[in-house]
Amino acid sequence: MIRPDGYLLDNRQAEAGERFTALAKLFDPTTFRHLEGFGIGPGWRCWEVGAGGTSVVSWLARKVGPTGKVLATDIDVSWTGSAARPPVEVRRHDVGKDRTPGEGFDLVHARLVLVHVPDRERALHSMISALRPGGRLLVEDADPGLQPLACPDEHGPEQQLANRMRQAVRHLLADRGADLAYGRTLPRLLREAGLHHVQADGSFPLASPAGSVLESATIRQVRDQLVKADLVTDEDIDRHLANVASGTLDVATAPMISAWGRKA
Repeated sequence: MIRPDGYLLDNRQAEAGERFTALAKLFDPTTFRHLEGFGIGPGWRCWEVGAGGTSVVSWLARKVGPTGKVLATDIDVSWTGSAARPPVEVRRHDVGKDRTPGEGFDLVHARLVLVHVPDRERALHSMISALRPGGRLLVEDADPGLQPLACPDEHGPEQQLANRMRQAVRHLLADRGADLAYGRTLPRLLREAGLHHVQADGSFPLASPAGSVLESATIRQVRDQLVKADLVTDEDIDRHLANVASGTLDVATAPMISAWGRKA
């Protein structure tokens, strides 16, 4: 199914829940380490952009407590709605199109969101404009171009098929306007937008059980599109999913670049 808004992955599909759970296991420790470093605490006002699942939203809510606020937005809030209780507000919002849903935030965070947004420049400036002076922005996004392989150790036909499958998914993403080299640009973009004390690092999970869950869920979610585009066959997909389920593939995710800075 091709979404009318152009996004490849449809959160209305059952596999979306599997993806959110796997992404949380893979990347929550990195995200929480950065947020802890900002000194987040009671009373903070936070905007979680493109929230998707609830793991980051719930963590933020515990940190800010009853005197704080967490605004969780996404184009589809079906998976986030369960977190909608004080101090969390859940709102449907497209960061690349809609007006900023408020201002004066102490923290704005987006993870694996902007790479998929057609108007990334507008989205980034909207997020920065929502910060109070001294507020923090943390943007974390994938950079599949830095490491394009599902199996960097391509030592057999199973790994070769996995890498061909990853190339096919990248083709679909590029066709939808995703910038597969966006992550590496984040430090420069944050500096050019006027943020101070900009820093960045990267996370590259390899051979994680959660990575295999993510791979399987993603392939099943875009299966029809892969076949329709004549990128792979149903037989290829069945064989790859069986290989992933066997536990013998060391599946890698695309590197996630985390970049952060402070508003003057």
